[in-house]
Amino acid sequence: MFKRRTKKIVSAFESIASLEEVELGGTKQFVLMRGENIENPIMLFLHRGPGTAQIGFAPKFQRKLEKDFLVVNWDQKGAGISYSPSIKKEELTIENMLSDAVQLIEYLLKRFNQSKLFLVGHSWGTVLGILAAQKCPQYIYSYIGIGQVVNMKAGEKISYEYTINKAKELNNDKAFKELTELKYNPTDMNYLIAQRRWLTRLGGSAIGVSDYQLIYSNMFFANEYTMKDWFAYMKAGRFSLESMWGQVIEVDFLKNTPRFEVPVYIFAGRQDYQTPSELAKRFYDVLECPHKEFVWFEKSAHLISFEEPEKFYNECIKIKTEGWIS
Repeated sequence: MFKRRTKKIVSAFESIASLEEVELGGTKQFVLMRGENIENPIMLFLHRGPGTAQIGFAPKFQRKLEKDFLVVNWDQKGAGISYSPSIKKEELTIENMLSDAVQLIEYLLKRFNQSKLFLVGHSWGTVLGILAAQKCPQYIYSYIGIGQVVNMKAGEKISYEYTINKAKELNNDKAFKELTELKYNPTDMNYLIAQRRWLTRLGGSAIGVSDYQLIYSNMFFANEYTMKDWFAYMKAGRFSLESMWGQVIEVDFLKNTPRFEVPVYIFAGRQDYQTPSELAKRFYDVLECPHKEFVWFEKSAHLISFEEPEKFYNECIKIKTEGWIS
């Protein structure tokens, strides 16, 4: 269990199942590429967080996608198996992460001899996704935002109010007491951890299941993570979050709504109060782009692609049909 391994995908076409180190921004970072046909269009996932890497669990939920896309998961600098004690906090900036993302996009397109790819951002990854889609639209078929970040400060206020109101509604005296006694300060890590703990328990992150049950338990059986990686995962996540949260909390895409040269799809969980869907809808209503669609996931909160993987797959196939010609 202490050796990383990958499994060969059986396919009539040239397939790929490869975990590799790629140098981005002068730092070695891990990228997982899986697909039954390397001529299928690339779908690059930008994970949430900052620091919530997903190579260790995402493939379980992406098996069907691998039939129609060359699926790429990237553990960003300082996160997951791309973490190294040699990385300094000051290296983790939105600007540097965006540069890494663009380098990775260019690397993937060159390696697989493709002109464009589908870009999927989740939560924090939507910040990178928005910026990358603006910076290099020539490389993007479509942008898909899951748990779209819009105005972080406004979102945190909505999230805080949700947890208090939900605790009161459910007569959860312990949660209500702790939350009302908690000094509202979304820039403080101790506040953030306490609020997110209750948000998860009260259904604003995933419906009827904890993050651990839905996601993290799967890392025990991942081919790509060793036991050592699993224990380092939380340390890396906390390092990334603490390094970048001060920058992320200032993000406001409503102040200067970006205009896109690519189609934009916003996937929103009906019960998402981590990056509140009401803000995602407000953002969608004012954004300008060649084509846009807003898709509700009625049985999801913040973890759409893991809570409703079948619906997520079906919506991605629709986008592929509309936006990619072989």
